[in-house]
Amino acid sequence: MRLTILGGGGFRVPLVYGALAGGEVEELTLHDSDPVRLGVIRAVLEQLPGGGPRVRTAEDLDEALRGADFVFSAIRVGGTAGRVADERAPLAEGVLGQETVGAGGVLYGLRTVPVAVEIAERVRAVAPGAWVINFTNPAGTVTEAMAGVLGERVIGICDSPVGLVRRAARAAGAAPGPVSYEYVGLNHLGWLRALRGADGTDLLEALLADRAALESFEEGRLFGADWLRALGSLPNEYLHYYYFRREALAAVRAAGATRGEFLREQQEAFFAAAAREPSRAYALWEATRREREETYMAESREASGGWERDEEDLAGGGYDQVALALMRAIAGDARGTRLILNVPNGTTVPQLPPDAIIETVCEVDAHGAHPLPCAPLGEAELGLMLQLKAVERATIEAALFKDRTAALRALALHPLVDSPAVAGRILARAARNADSPEG
Repeated sequence: MRLTILGGGGFRVPLVYGALAGGEVEELTLHDSDPVRLGVIRAVLEQLPGGGPRVRTAEDLDEALRGADFVFSAIRVGGTAGRVADERAPLAEGVLGQETVGAGGVLYGLRTVPVAVEIAERVRAVAPGAWVINFTNPAGTVTEAMAGVLGERVIGICDSPVGLVRRAARAAGAAPGPVSYEYVGLNHLGWLRALRGADGTDLLEALLADRAALESFEEGRLFGADWLRALGSLPNEYLHYYYFRREALAAVRAAGATRGEFLREQQEAFFAAAAREPSRAYALWEATRREREETYMAESREASGGWERDEEDLAGGGYDQVALALMRAIAGDARGTRLILNVPNGTTVPQLPPDAIIETVCEVDAHGAHPLPCAPLGEAELGLMLQLKAVERATIEAALFKDRTAALRALALHPLVDSPAVAGRILARAARNADSPEG
């Protein structure tokens, strides 16, 4: 197999490369708009324990795509400076600023969708047989936009759902044994609604009944046992921004620096140091990666009492393992492989259009990922999904047709934006940022 990573100078690329040590991928092509970052990441790969496939770089997009069996799209349009602007514009108006959630996610989507669609068009022209695995955030919005060009040959992935399943199984005493599960929602807006052991035992019911076990892992600490019991399910960690919006906003504002500002400073320091000392590129990357994982969702952890992440959750994997399992299943026609992926809905959630991208459990084979049926959604979960899907679709419309009215609708309809007037001011701030020399 031949694999291309778009955004090959991205910080997470070594995790993917490390997962490829099994030998299925013969050649890895990296493409990035920043040659300095690309050079640093290549140095990290060369020093990575365990090695991996041979690596080449390509400056031209079409050259990078040509001959690829799989394309990982992991781009960040606007870089970390764009993320900072996305987060700061909403905060200035008193609403949450976050990379993928709320107004920040809408702004990120507006900037990213046109570039993602251009990539999809080049894949269709140059590598029509390739499968695109989308890492790019906001993953649900971007995957849906790319699917307008590539259909079911683009699949979105995220590490949050698999992390939730892993932690819940461990807390329920099932790890490392096999479990079955039901998960459904949108990207960064989903719920683990069933968890069963290999013998069919209902692990979720027992877990919800055990306060100590329930509060022994990240999602239990974030949401608290009482609220999880009221829901009867385990929400994706990003739902903390919705269920505890007041506390989350207060914690983000009290932090001083946004997550984007922290990562901008951290990554600039890493790339500068690794460029000066390429022989230490891997050691510098690993130290930076560890700090990145330790500080993940720090504001939400502070808002829920202040606690540190468990050692088992700091290894970093997730995206890489899901992507590798997806590639293996498609390339090997591994029928029966089940993964949580972002795919067209079909009939899984009847209240949504068949082509709407949802995040749910899929069976994967040589023909792609096929969403499995699930139990009917409750009104509260379905209501959030319908509202956020309207936001995603308005974002895509605004980005593709440069439609300010659609952009205003996307922002104002988001449940974390409390007024159309606020939405209009956020949009104006974003426009000024885009027009500034740094924008």
